[in-house]
Amino acid sequence: MNKSEFLKPTSIVAIIRGVKPEEAVEVAQTMYEAGIRIIEVPLNSPDPFNSINKIVDALGDKMIVGAGTVITKEDVSKLKNAGGEIVVSPNMNPEVISYTKELGMLSYPGVMTVSECFAAIEAGADGLKVFPADVVGMGFIKASKVVLPKKLPMLAVGGVNEDNIQEWIKCGADGFGLGSSIYKPGMTLSEIQRKCKVILKSISAD
Repeated sequence: MNKSEFLKPTSIVAIIRGVKPEEAVEVAQTMYEAGIRIIEVPLNSPDPFNSINKIVDALGDKMIVGAGTVITKEDVSKLKNAGGEIVVSPNMNPEVISYTKELGMLSYPGVMTVSECFAAIEAGADGLKVFPADVVGMGFIKASKVVLPKKLPMLAVGGVNEDNIQEWIKCGADGFGLGSSIYKPGMTLSEIQRKCKVILKSISAD
């Protein structure tokens, strides 16, 4: 299976912040069945590397699995050992980016300025996480895309939901990191599946 297809325009990175290891696989499986193909476990979740390893063992051949809130090289190394493939950060740290690429993983650092965008590209980032997107604004993506490499994906993370996702797409967002709009600790599996289907339908809506 060519997982690079999962990173095509309007891809969704499901952020399952707060998930516990004992429920991680069933949450990920539910999201996979709903149509999600990329999942991240933020490192401020309970025992995150255990959850990541469990998801990789169960679904690693069918999904891109990684971590969010990755801010140190040590975190990157632990993620690699857990079988993770994608490193998502809230900030732009060139050392973390270059080390991520050294270990053969995908790097999506957080950016808020055009200067940070270019610094991330120079360090080897595979894509950019515009965060917090609702603070930076839709206009930032539209304006910065004029000067950034055409094929570099920009993911909007923060404040994106089914009601405004089409507006983000029109402003040039290539994908989205979605957390509370599709997952919160304590949600039932049926509720998670319904929310994932709603957001995916919203993306494909004309």
